[in-house]
Formats: sequence, C-alpha cells, structure tokens
Amino acid sequence: MAATKFQFDTVFDHAGDIAFQPARVKRSFTLEEVEQLKAEAFAAGERSTTAIADAQAAHALSEISRSAQHALTALAGVAHEHRTTSADLALAVGRKIADAALHRFPEAPIAAALQELARELEASPRLLVRCADELVERLQKTLDETAQSVGFPGAIVVKGDAALPMAAFVLDWGDGRAAFDPEQAAARVAEALSTALAAEGLHAEPLIPQSEADHG
Repeated sequence: MAATKFQFDTVFDHAGDIAFQPARVKRSFTLEEVEQLKAEAFAAGERSTTAIADAQAAHALSEISRSAQHALTALAGVAHEHRTTSADLALAVGRKIADAALHRFPEAPIAAALQELARELEASPRLLVRCADELVERLQKTLDETAQSVGFPGAIVVKGDAALPMAAFVLDWGDGRAAFDPEQAAARVAEALSTALAAEGLHAEPLIPQSEADHG
C-alpha cells in the first residue's frame, strides 16, 4: 500500500507563531456575496461567449474572403474565355462579310488604293497594276474611271497574274510599290487580335461596368 504524505493544517515555528496556515474554504455566503459571485460568473461567461463569437465571425469572414477570391478568379477566367470566343466569332463573321463583299466588288480595294495614292502618283507617267487574270478587263475600266476622278494624268496598264487571288493586287509606279492580299490581311488582323487578348489576359475591364452593377 502506498504511503500518503501527512499534511498539517497549521504549522507553528519555534516561537509558537503560525508559520503556515492553509486558506480556509468559505462554506457560507451572504446574499450580497452570492449576487456578486453570480454577477462575476455571468460577466466571465459573457466575455468568453463574446470571444468565441468574435473568433467564429473572424473565421467565417476569412472563409468568405477566400471563397470570394476563388470565385473572382474563376469569373475572370470565364470572362476572358467569353471575350476570346466573342472575338473569334466576330472575326469569323467579319471575314464572311468581307469575303462576300470582295467577291461582289473585287475592284473596290484597288480603286480605294488609287484614290489614297493619288498625290504620290500625280507625277508618275505610268502605273502598272497586276491582279487576278479574270479581273483584268473589269479592273482596267474601273481604274480608268477612278484615274479621271482623282486627276491622275498617267497611263494605267493592268496585267493578269495567275498567282494572285481574287481582289489581291500589286501597284508599281516606278518610284513606289503597294500591294494587297485579302488572305494576308485577314491573317494580320487575327494575329493582332490574338496578341491583344493575350496581353489583356485576366486583367481586362469587367464585362459589366461598375456603375451598372451598382444600380443593377
């Protein structure tokens, strides 16, 4: 059987004075003391409850912030994909419209180019134009009319080139040269759009302006 150390309730020194006396456990309380203890216990419990509630609220806010950040990141990705898809669709529609317009009016690009270059061509005695074989006759007539309207005094010679697609052309006036290829032009537009979207990435302006979102 294990021995239990004896503990004295009161210890006296050699002079007979009390050297140690354990605290007495109070066994009876007045009504005022009971009310005071109740109030202290209630306040302590309230502080504990408030601390727990504050901690839970802080944790909940942290979780909400984290979830919102994830949601915004996902939304930015969706918005970027939407922009990319919309841009591709717009580009495809624009290409269809441009192809239809060039098929119906293949001489329009070169006529516009002649008007834009009129100042550079005014001192040239001769303008050589190369285009698709099937467009030579039609383009010769259009360019003669355009030359008269812009005051170009030189001669315009249109020659066919089997290597050029419909609506493509090459202008050569000795001192300069200009060319247009609808396929290459469309490729450059697509490349520029792709580069712009890649540079914009996930940091573009919101799809819904903030003012509209606030009043929505």
